[in-house]
Amino acid sequence: MGGGGAPNYKIPDWQIYKIADAPPLIETQKALASQGLKDPWLRNEVWRYSEKQFGTHNQRIFKAFFRGAKWGLLAAVATVAVEKTFFASDHHGHG
Repeated sequence: MGGGGAPNYKIPDWQIYKIADAPPLIETQKALASQGLKDPWLRNEVWRYSEKQFGTHNQRIFKAFFRGAKWGLLAAVATVAVEKTFFASDHHGHG
């Protein structure tokens, strides 16, 4: 039962996240300030815009769409190879 097998996670220091590092959040902060509002929790969203951890928007989209492409292509090629090898004479009476 539990104990020493879990990896030791390092919780990052909260002071490393600055709104100045996330341009979309700066725009949000300015929009709120123009209405006389302030979001004290805006800093908690900075990690979402870290390109070092998560890449750019285009990189995330590419990764999402092509995540299994390598294995899918391999499976398709293997399926075609097996069908051509073992079921080559199945012409259904044509030719």
